[in-house]
Amino acid sequence: MANPGYGKRAAAGQLPRRKNDFTHLPPREAAIAAYIDRLPDGADISVKSLAGQLPYGQCALRTALNRIQRAGHLRRGRERLKTASGEFRWITRTWFTRTARDDGWWVTFTRGDVPDDAPEPERAPPTTRSRAHILLAALGRTASVLSLSAADCAQLTPLAEEWFARGATEETLLAALTAGLPTPVHSPAALLRRRLTDKLPAEPPAPRPPRRMLECAECRVPGRPEALPGGVCRGCHGERTPTRPAALPPAPVIHARAGEIRAAMSRKRQERTPV
Repeated sequence: MANPGYGKRAAAGQLPRRKNDFTHLPPREAAIAAYIDRLPDGADISVKSLAGQLPYGQCALRTALNRIQRAGHLRRGRERLKTASGEFRWITRTWFTRTARDDGWWVTFTRGDVPDDAPEPERAPPTTRSRAHILLAALGRTASVLSLSAADCAQLTPLAEEWFARGATEETLLAALTAGLPTPVHSPAALLRRRLTDKLPAEPPAPRPPRRMLECAECRVPGRPEALPGGVCRGCHGERTPTRPAALPPAPVIHARAGEIRAAMSRKRQERTPV
């Protein structure tokens, strides 16, 4: 494992693992990618560390990782995170996805707005009694006038579960349901339904996506993802930014300069000693 905060980071929206995930890669690169895919988040996937675990040298691994990156499975970069002291700092990241992604997807990923096109994972069957169901069934112990039947608990459970989905604690929910009860309580289920609906907390604000940027796999220079096709900058690709020729001066300036040159050449001819 790498130092805390570093190492492999699985990208979002991956498809379920299949046998043909890396068949489009050469055999060596496919074996390395499959090995990295099964490592947990935080694992050290540096060239030196992989060389100690796989039967390949560091040079071969460096070449293989670059090919895996060009295929869309890997990107290197940095992410801006908030520390426990409240300060922000940039952390080196290596993101991996078994689902190959194009450059456009990685652009979206760095903005923190990744479309989750993976199918919904199979959810485990719900337990017989959820936390919300247990709390409702035990209300009669706190306030006897709120004793509910099994049918009432089943109907009110989805409303109580929404409280937990919005970050409410059991203590908060219990206080909202039992505080200031009227006398008498004619219909416990109707009263609780009204309170669960009217006092429902507001949805918490969505967390701000982390700031990310990618860097070239060859020279490590950071840059916008649009400038790093395949994870490599254009300079390392061998492409150079064309330079624009300098603009010519105005015509009068050119004519004046030409006249100065002709006059100087004429003076030199007159100064020559006859043979």
